[in-house]
Amino acid sequence: MRDGRSPGRRSPDVVVDLLCRAQEARVDRSRVIVLIDGRSGSGKTTLARRLVAAWPVDRLGPVQLVHLDDVYPGWHGLEAASRIVESFVLAAADPGWTTWDWEHGVPGERRTLDPAVSVVVEGAGALTRASSALATLRVWLELDDSTRRARALRRDGATYEPWWDVWAEQEERHLAAEDPRGLADVVVDVRLGDSIGERADGSAG
Repeated sequence: MRDGRSPGRRSPDVVVDLLCRAQEARVDRSRVIVLIDGRSGSGKTTLARRLVAAWPVDRLGPVQLVHLDDVYPGWHGLEAASRIVESFVLAAADPGWTTWDWEHGVPGERRTLDPAVSVVVEGAGALTRASSALATLRVWLELDDSTRRARALRRDGATYEPWWDVWAEQEERHLAAEDPRGLADVVVDVRLGDSIGERADGSAG
């Protein structure tokens, strides 16, 4: 895993880089809010889990992890989940959401979050203009379409394949309406493995 700026030099691990950025961006002792967005199959869940596993509790306190797969109200629910993140998951008071029972296609149990504890939210639709304003660090994952599709279908197989186009259309609408890549502080080019690719401002990461 190398970047293109200095042949033979390993670029910084993405998790280390993101944690450093989160710590630098933290205001006083406020909780840290990290939003990880990207299209299906780009590696959001893997990155979020690695981030939480490496979280420096001694410096940033404990952390909570929210997967939007637990938030989407069904296969047509990307935009609805975005609104839930903005209004409920990141709420200053009594944050939480109602899960979705995918097996039965109905709302599930209520999940609550501690409003004083840092949170990482990952999933397509996590990063919008409204949620961005509440976040400490905003991350977009970039990966080509063919690789994303192969990864997603290898992971979820027959369950996802009939819905791929439906979900992709919702992702396209999200990109057009919210420009999550443009809102990101960091754009991770997943093709480069653990390396940070181009930042949202176009400079080298």
